[in-house]
Amino acid sequence: MASEEEVSLLVIVLDVNPIWWGQQTQREPEFTLSKCLDAVMIMANSHLIMTRTNKLAIIASTCQESHFLFPSKHWKGDDVAGDDSTAPSGDGKYELLSVANDLIAEEMRALIARTEVKGHQTDTLLAGGLAKALCYIHRLTKQLEAGQDMKSRILVVKAAQDCALQYMNFMNVIFAAQKQSVLIDACVLDSDSGLLQQACDITGGMYLKIPQRVALTQYLLWVFLPDAEQRTQLVLPPPAHVDYRAACFCHRNLIEIGYVCSVCLSIFCNFSPICTTCETAFKIQLPQMVKAKKKKVKPVT
Repeated sequence: MASEEEVSLLVIVLDVNPIWWGQQTQREPEFTLSKCLDAVMIMANSHLIMTRTNKLAIIASTCQESHFLFPSKHWKGDDVAGDDSTAPSGDGKYELLSVANDLIAEEMRALIARTEVKGHQTDTLLAGGLAKALCYIHRLTKQLEAGQDMKSRILVVKAAQDCALQYMNFMNVIFAAQKQSVLIDACVLDSDSGLLQQACDITGGMYLKIPQRVALTQYLLWVFLPDAEQRTQLVLPPPAHVDYRAACFCHRNLIEIGYVCSVCLSIFCNFSPICTTCETAFKIQLPQMVKAKKKKVKPVT
């Protein structure tokens, strides 16, 4: 268990791609974006009430931006987990959690209302949401009091498919999280994500593709609510196979065998004498042409 002076920060990055959720509502009406948000808020509330020093942040990523749902600009509370002086509301619900849930729902409605799908920009900016999460963790780390320690982790609830164009951004975020000792967990709702598999494996997090979306709340509370120390005492799903294929810089396709620039380490699926990233020209030794020896013609006697 965490000590009284230790702060536990959970940052949830939620994929709210409007195209995927619109198709999901038609395929499976019993599991919509509002139901997913309810499950996420149940886990968030459970995290806050476990310990007084627990802190929370929720970021929603669309195909245009990554926005803080909580804490937002309208949030007035200094302590995310609240204090003992906060009085309960009349209906028996803890007032701070009730206000936070209403604020998250309001921010979500405003975000969906201003999101417009334009052209081919349909991929979720998940790498940007992870980068915002790391910046928020770094800011709170700088605000800690003397003698305080903070354990941080990021939970990604992913819906849409991977975007190979964000491969470099993902890799930069993953290694930055590893350097800051930030755990990255992934709860995947649809197809497997090779990028998140690598992120969880590198940072020591948990990757899970849930078999039943309607049971999202149970999986969040069972697998992702406990921290890394508590997970060692639980029976959790076995680790998933990690797809470590890299995306080429020329076509953004996942490849197993390719060509690597010796200067900038860019990866290409086809050979090129000039690196398109750092413009380094490679000297290629062409095979020398061997002249055929002329046969001596014996004189006819």
